[in-house]
Amino acid sequence: MPRRARVLMPGVPLHLIQRGNNRSVCFFTEEDYLFYLELLVEQASKNDCDIHAWCLMTNHIRLLVSPHNSNSASLLMKGVGQRYAQYINRTYSRSGSLWEGRYRSCLVENERYLLCCYRYIEMNPVRAKMVNHPSEYRWSSYRVNAQSERSHIVTPHAQYLALGGQGGQPADAYRELFKNDLESELVDQIREATNGNNVFGSSKFAINVEAMIGRRVQRGSPGRPKKPTI
Repeated sequence: MPRRARVLMPGVPLHLIQRGNNRSVCFFTEEDYLFYLELLVEQASKNDCDIHAWCLMTNHIRLLVSPHNSNSASLLMKGVGQRYAQYINRTYSRSGSLWEGRYRSCLVENERYLLCCYRYIEMNPVRAKMVNHPSEYRWSSYRVNAQSERSHIVTPHAQYLALGGQGGQPADAYRELFKNDLESELVDQIREATNGNNVFGSSKFAINVEAMIGRRVQRGSPGRPKKPTI
């Protein structure tokens, strides 16, 4: 069965996930996390990708990026993935594939859908019951986006910056979003869209994407996805 082509559009945010082979551990020490982030910064700059949110779990990674070119995201993931795998194999005297096939992704509509994806990524350690609050997890962008921690990794998206209004602090408004959990229906929509290389957004957004690329990007019967609230 042929692999489903990814939906990639310059300037449109992408939610990306890459898992360890057989969901095995990818990060063993603090140095491993730091090296991955170093590669991420290098390859994002080299391949014209803005990183808005990220989370490194023990056996997978999640990113929210805006690619500037049609192949930016693919080159980013290839550059980081290959070099990190080489580093792990060399450091731990192992061989074989580190990653579970190709990364998965979905286009993310701006406005409320984008901020939901921010929260989905940064809440991952809480859903996995690794911590009680995202601020307790070191290896994510939460402290940058919600607590204004300085970062050379994150480039704020315009939708995030708009939370601050005129002269306000977007981090304060962003932090308020975490007082309520993401609704389970939205979590399911993000998972389904990402696993299927589709889109996370409104029906209108999906229809516009379909018209541009010439194929269907919504799974199942047509319908109106749940609209996020913030």
